[in-house]
Amino acid sequence: MAPAKETEQSESRLRELGFDPTQPPESAIATLRSIRMTAGDGAVAHALGGIATPEAAAMLAEMETGATGATRREIRRALFRLRQRGIAPAERDLPASPTAVPSEVGLTALLSPADAEGAAIAWLIKARAGGGLKRLWGLVSESDGLIGATLDTLSRKDLRNEQADVERRAGARLIAADPRLVDFILCDAYRRTPEGQRGRVGNFLTIRTEIVAASPPTDFHHPIYTEFADAAAAEPSVDLMKEPEVAVFKFPAATLKPYIDEASGLQQSVIVLSQAQQQERVITVVERALAELVTGSEAVRLRRHLEDTAYIFARTGKRQEAAWGAAAAAKIRDGADLKRFPFFQNFMRAQLGAMLAERQEEERQETRLIMTPAEAMRARQQAQARMRRGSR
Repeated sequence: MAPAKETEQSESRLRELGFDPTQPPESAIATLRSIRMTAGDGAVAHALGGIATPEAAAMLAEMETGATGATRREIRRALFRLRQRGIAPAERDLPASPTAVPSEVGLTALLSPADAEGAAIAWLIKARAGGGLKRLWGLVSESDGLIGATLDTLSRKDLRNEQADVERRAGARLIAADPRLVDFILCDAYRRTPEGQRGRVGNFLTIRTEIVAASPPTDFHHPIYTEFADAAAAEPSVDLMKEPEVAVFKFPAATLKPYIDEASGLQQSVIVLSQAQQQERVITVVERALAELVTGSEAVRLRRHLEDTAYIFARTGKRQEAAWGAAAAAKIRDGADLKRFPFFQNFMRAQLGAMLAERQEEERQETRLIMTPAEAMRARQQAQARMRRGSR
């Protein structure tokens, strides 16, 4: 499709969503913010490029954080159009973590979603002066820290082949990501690695210096909070639980056990409870689990899972889901009362329900191993009958 035709269709789509380019700049920018998730960043960026105000430039600068491919090019074209008219984003509109790794020439990164065990692949890649690439390969776990790390020298063709092979075996794409974010993920995983298991990645800090010269970051302003600044203040949708990347998160079984015991006890109670009474008591268990479990290190683990998942959603075209993930992560970050939000209620119900189902299945399996005298006699008679038939 010709660029002019694409532009015409984008402008038509924006008008359908309520954008009027003749609005005062402040109102026009507010409208673009409200329809950004539906319209897409490319169309919104093109429209912002025609609004000659510092606020439009500031919004474009926010959108550029973490943007890739055609979307990033469209944002940069819009910023260029504004600069030609003497308008550029102010420095204060470009927040950066004080501990963030400075941008380095030739430094790129790839990141995978977390799998069912909470493990993700993280690559930091740097071009070598004499040709070829250096790659810091890391396998990070939400529960066990840094599981593995190696430094390799390879060609660009080898990198492409390895990426294709990993994606085929893992069944998930490796997403182009901000190298500062991937570096923080690797360093944070190393700090969380149990002391007794650090031997497997004991040289991580040494091999990291081959890729990144800066000191290991201890904190990082996650780009989703800039990219989805408005959405982060909203309520996360319960539909976020439909995403496997979110539903896959698990709290440790030991921490869930007291709540599972209580929920199981409600089902086995000798006191006859109505369905409404059972639901009310289950809600009490869920709310207490939210208040007591989503704290400290477990809260940080869940928040970072939501942040990184939202980041990957945003880079795979799932803007609405990314906005919900950012909103959920922001609620944990800000210390909100999580039991007020249906998403977190459903999230904890799913955690407890999955473990309760596993326990019930284990109990059924154990019950099958215990035979009554009558069952044992029938089993013996059936075995003897099979032996007689086999001897004929």
